[in-house]
Amino acid sequence: MKLHLFEYANGVKTQPGLRAAYDLANDRAFFGAAQIKGHALIWELGGDGSGAKLSAELAIDHSEQWLMRCDRVDFPPGAIAYKHCHPGPGIRFVLFGAITIETQGRICTHGPFDPWFETGPDPVYAPASETESTAFVRVMLLPREWEGKRTIRYLDPADSDKPRLQTARIYFEQPIELPAEG
Repeated sequence: MKLHLFEYANGVKTQPGLRAAYDLANDRAFFGAAQIKGHALIWELGGDGSGAKLSAELAIDHSEQWLMRCDRVDFPPGAIAYKHCHPGPGIRFVLFGAITIETQGRICTHGPFDPWFETGPDPVYAPASETESTAFVRVMLLPREWEGKRTIRYLDPADSDKPRLQTARIYFEQPIELPAEG
């Protein structure tokens, strides 16, 4: 199964289903059906992904119960998400600023309107821009026991005591039924 991210510069109307919609101008997110008049992002679970800005294969256990979370993470200049992982995969999209992602032996800096995928269990080190504020919006699939909980898990116990300057805001968490495998 794949998660797809679509970008629409001039608005979009979506139908009910396993999708998240984010309205960039109004900083709002919706699950399923939505109508956005301006710049919009749509994450869709399943389907062929034709025209997607980014598609990612998900390695998730279909026997677990899942939820789709849409949230936003903001970093002040110079903030760092120390080496960490998450309990589920997701696609992120930079709204403004820049963030460097170090994972799986690769280093890539993402600027405004760049997406990237994180598997969840693979460790990530993520310093934000030293000179400007940075924010990204993301959709993650999480096991249901993570509902309402912060998902970042630091891998070095010493990092848990360092200042965490980034803030996360959840737009929605929606329990979902995964499409049948096949």
